[in-house]
Amino acid sequence: MTNNSTHQPSQPPSWHVDLPTNLCFRLANHIASLQRQKEQEGKRLVLGLATGSSPLPLYRALISLVEKGMLSFQNITTFNLDEYIGLSDTRHSYETFMWDNLFSHVDIEASHIHLVPRVTTLKEAHQAAADYEEAIANSGGIDLQILGIGRNGHIGFNEPGAPADSQTRVVQLDPVTRKDASEAFGGLDHVPTHAISMGIQTILRAREIHLLAWGSAKATAVHESIYGPVGSDVPASFLQTHADTSFHLDSSAATGIESMTQNAVKVA
Repeated sequence: MTNNSTHQPSQPPSWHVDLPTNLCFRLANHIASLQRQKEQEGKRLVLGLATGSSPLPLYRALISLVEKGMLSFQNITTFNLDEYIGLSDTRHSYETFMWDNLFSHVDIEASHIHLVPRVTTLKEAHQAAADYEEAIANSGGIDLQILGIGRNGHIGFNEPGAPADSQTRVVQLDPVTRKDASEAFGGLDHVPTHAISMGIQTILRAREIHLLAWGSAKATAVHESIYGPVGSDVPASFLQTHADTSFHLDSSAATGIESMTQNAVKVA
């Protein structure tokens, strides 16, 4: 597969290097500021949320702000990025993850939480994906999207080969993605082969995008996403075409890009 996309970068994403706790504290305060602004305008703040280990420091920071009375989720609506298809139980569902790590600890109303439906068949999944895309549009679109990144450059479950114009849909998981999840599932044979994911176009419609990456295993994908060719070989490279994207990196994930000063905001 070759990078043959005709999409041109709007501007390379900015990137910030520091300890995850520090980066996420600042991002949480930015989210709180947006929430207060929306509240004053009588509007809702729409957040796109991710799962996995990368956003956990951010969720802890958001919970801390709620506990201190510096943030309220009362006027926040959330949409998650993705969900596995065909899970046999809820232990590995992203619904469980979100309730355990964020929703149970903040003052959000359940009716304002949008999770990709857990379905068991591909037929159900295709309709659920279309309905989810419509729900995002009906909310007025995502104001701020949180992303992680896979070792193969995936965002959400948009694996290598994902087209730039893709919307929420059924996707087949890449072998690298399934291997990385195998320990949590107790073996590769237990990892689902398909998922529902927001598409590249869905993600790029967000007004702000913030990608979080920690550890040396993400360094190559991060470098290719910021400075490599824009194309479906590295789905996160499409973020170069977005007008307001920031990468938040620890020093290990930033290996290989710290010497490249263009658009850098090094804070460590």
